[in-house]
Amino acid sequence: MKLLALILVPAALAAQAAAPLPPVTEQLAAAVLPLPEEMRAGAAVMGFKTEGKLEMLKPGTNGMICLALWPTRPDFHVACYHESLEPFMARGREIREKMGARANVDSIRYKEIAEGKIKMPKAGALYSITGKKDAWDPKTLKVAPGTNHLGVIYVPGSTGADIGVSTRPSTSGPWLMFPGTPKAHIMVMGKM
Repeated sequence: MKLLALILVPAALAAQAAAPLPPVTEQLAAAVLPLPEEMRAGAAVMGFKTEGKLEMLKPGTNGMICLALWPTRPDFHVACYHESLEPFMARGREIREKMGARANVDSIRYKEIAEGKIKMPKAGALYSITGKKDAWDPKTLKVAPGTNHLGVIYVPGSTGADIGVSTRPSTSGPWLMFPGTPKAHIMVMGKM
């Protein structure tokens, strides 16, 4: 059984890697979908012109950065966040690239924040959409109903008592996830 897994997993990864990159126009359209409509045109978009290399596809004017769909992901996931969060996000991507999916990204980033190597903002928003791989329709440039839309406000180091927000998960109101950590954020919409 283990031998079969050793054969099938690399084959599946090779098949994923061999998938063609979506055209830049599709990447741009999908990447900005999590944002409120009035913020989409001014957002910077990072995506892929070359396999495996995330790069700037479109500069922005409103302080928001959107990431196009990673072609090798097994689902549909796009996200946008305030530029003040970019050092934190970029370092996470760098750690995963160098150390793989099993890297303890948060432990490394938390240590680097404590050492002053990564500067966190007072606050910063993040929006995302996640769904099944076929949730995105490149012909209509829309996502199917049933995708998970999520919005959060990062408030690094905050506790529920600091800002008056519950730390208990809720589907009917905001709540604070990861209180007291550099990754503390208020969940404001959607569900995990």
